[in-house]
Amino acid sequence: MGKRARLILTRNSILEYLDEVTVAPITSTIRDIPSEVLLFKSDGLSRDCAINFDHIQTVSKSKIGHLIAVLSPERLEEVREAISFSLDL
Repeated sequence: MGKRARLILTRNSILEYLDEVTVAPITSTIRDIPSEVLLFKSDGLSRDCAINFDHIQTVSKSKIGHLIAVLSPERLEEVREAISFSLDL
């Protein structure tokens, strides 16, 4: 079973102290709903996909592979909005 692409949501300053991190899965299934953020090849991924904030989870850091992309400030704002929508904040 291969490693899935995920967006790490845990803040950088605490990562070295934790064995687990909070993530949102990145999927090729695009539903075009407010709790998703669309990502494109221009974001550094191999194909268009979506970050799904309806399935935020905590996983072992051993489940996290190598870095494939760093999101732009504009995309991070979309992430904030999608998390707020999905958690009804």
